[in-house]
Amino acid sequence: MSLRSALRAQTADCHAAVDALFGSFNLSCTQDYKAFLRAHAQVVPSVEHALEEARIARLLPDWPERRRAHRLAADIRELGDRLPAPLPQLALHCEAAAWGAAYVLEGSKLGGALLAKAVPDHLPNSYLSPQGPKGAMRLFMDRLDATNLEDHAAAVAAARDVFNLFLKAGHLTLETVP
Repeated sequence: MSLRSALRAQTADCHAAVDALFGSFNLSCTQDYKAFLRAHAQVVPSVEHALEEARIARLLPDWPERRRAHRLAADIRELGDRLPAPLPQLALHCEAAAWGAAYVLEGSKLGGALLAKAVPDHLPNSYLSPQGPKGAMRLFMDRLDATNLEDHAAAVAAARDVFNLFLKAGHLTLETVP
């Protein structure tokens, strides 16, 4: 089984839970959209930082173009909102863990592109809008498929950890939305 297949199969429950939770935000409502972005801002910057500490650029040379924390922060600032404190950073101790965490962040771009359609034109949405060079997702999946990791456990664990950070941030944020 390829690493991508293992990640997809062994994180499907987490993925479904995150999709359901973030699907409950009404992105056409400014207040909900701000909350949605704040929840993501509790996770994305710290996961990107953890990936950089794990030297993701040696696995994905185009990593700098894949980063989105700056786009997220810009959208939040443009909405006149403040950046929340990030959730604690993950420790990614091996290549497999880095691949697992990157899998979740890269996959979230596909979901973001779908969600961007619900954001009214007058609201900033550079974070959710498709970005990067054409074929970036295919390149990521090709690199993921080309990994020769025999033990997928660390990748799956890291991916589940990132999904769980999104769940935690989403639940915490929803508690503050009237």
